Amino acid sequence: MPLRNPAELPENLPSGQRLLGLDVGRKTIGLALSDITLTIASPLETIKRTRFGDDAERLGRLIEEFAVGALVIGLPINMDGSEGRRCQSVRAFAANLMARIDIDICFWDERLSTRAAERMLIDADLSRQRRSELVDKTAAAYILQGALDFMAKGAAGSEPPPRPAAGSDGGKT
Repeated sequence: MPLRNPAELPENLPSGQRLLGLDVGRKTIGLALSDITLTIASPLETIKRTRFGDDAERLGRLIEEFAVGALVIGLPINMDGSEGRRCQSVRAFAANLMARIDIDICFWDERLSTRAAERMLIDADLSRQRRSELVDKTAAAYILQGALDFMAKGAAGSEPPPRPAAGSDGGKT
């Protein structure tokens, strides 16, 4: 399946299917799941990365179990808008995943998503240990919710909006 612009996902997603958001890190993959109306993203789980084959197999099982029609993968773009080694790594992960699993994939700018997730968890007064258990899947939900909100605006055929510079929105991105 192809890489898509997030605006194209709703029109290409079979009725009743969900989106799975991924926050791909070196040690973990945070996962979040949309509802079938593509309105709300909820944290799902965090996969501790091992071999790529094992990670892909786990993702394949979740895709089947939750009737997932497409993936929204967070792309760790640098604050200046450039793509560094982490972006290359995530793009390689996506390419390898598409070779194994027949599913649409789109990328979503994940700048400051982990910081926003940590802030939400701190505001919820969770212990440091509990925050470390939840931060990756919470960041995945933040990434997926951004894509869902963009798609809900009916922005078919347009590019996702650029994220504001750090500090210009009160740290909400």
